[in-house]
Amino acid sequence: MTRTIITAAALCAASGAAYAGGVDRSGQSLSALFEQGNYAELSFGSVSPSVSGSVLGVGSGNMTNNYWQVGAAYKQQINNNLSYAVIFDQPFGADVQYSANVPYPLATSSATLETAAVTGVLRYRMDNGFGVHGGVRVQRLEARANFPIVAGYNAVADADYGVGYLAGASYERPDIALRVSLTYNSKVKTSHTTLENLTAPVTALVTKTEVETPQSVNLNFQTGIAKDTLVFGGIRWVEWSEFTIDPLIYRGATGNAFLSYSDDTFTYTMGVGRRFSDTWSGSLSLTYEDGDSVTPVSNLGPTSGKFGVTVGARYKNENFSVSTGVNYTWIGDATTSIGPLRPQFTDNSAVGVGVKVGWHY
Repeated sequence: MTRTIITAAALCAASGAAYAGGVDRSGQSLSALFEQGNYAELSFGSVSPSVSGSVLGVGSGNMTNNYWQVGAAYKQQINNNLSYAVIFDQPFGADVQYSANVPYPLATSSATLETAAVTGVLRYRMDNGFGVHGGVRVQRLEARANFPIVAGYNAVADADYGVGYLAGASYERPDIALRVSLTYNSKVKTSHTTLENLTAPVTALVTKTEVETPQSVNLNFQTGIAKDTLVFGGIRWVEWSEFTIDPLIYRGATGNAFLSYSDDTFTYTMGVGRRFSDTWSGSLSLTYEDGDSVTPVSNLGPTSGKFGVTVGARYKNENFSVSTGVNYTWIGDATTSIGPLRPQFTDNSAVGVGVKVGWHY
């Protein structure tokens, strides 16, 4: 019940968070910080969602695009108690495109949101197993949108950088592979120079759009339950109810924010990891997010809730490891709003695959 099995909980992360709530993508994991000794990793994931709906018998076609997730981390053990990590991830994102080949009311509408973040975090672990950690996150965000149904509206928001922080605590008992960690992630605020255009009447203005990506809390745990076997899981809360993208001209034309959410999300994960030999281990996990199929949600994110299954495998040889994961997610049904119309999005899904390469040195 030692080093190899302790890392089994990370197997599921290789496939990424396939279509999480809001525009959540990476889950803001700090798993590299808890690796033994000095450590570095690279991860790559691909998610292929299929999301479509219909209204008055007219289908939207798949309005989502495939996307890639890239991550990297470097962890250094300074002494027996003090360590630090530098982590790169893409915490939030969206890439939607309604087909131009169907007579759906939102045909040709599109939106993209891209983020990248670098987090520096310092951890102090006491001799009794308790530890504290904290750090700073620098995050880049940019976005663009095309929404012809609103007087030919389109907008391009230039990239901006914002700074946030994180803080947390942990407890470990290596003899039984026990670890519990709690981390708070602050909001990150950016201010974007935005070129907004309308075609009816013709309007083109440069405005300022402020965006605050939401605060969140991650609770993660794992513990051994038998020789070479452990259970692991977590809860992630994200305050999506306070998130909004609200460009000035769009607000004036519609009276509404371009993108907002009415509810926070709670994502629950539970799994089991098993070491089969000195070099091979595997995991199986389930992920659940509650949904509401009645209350209208954004046309740019017509999903609500999910249930996912992830299978992971890990090969380790001396100081080198390769983790792979495959995730299948059933995406919750959702209702949207187009004027008086209420399109229904049902029977949708996403597939995620990924690989993570790690080095202990």
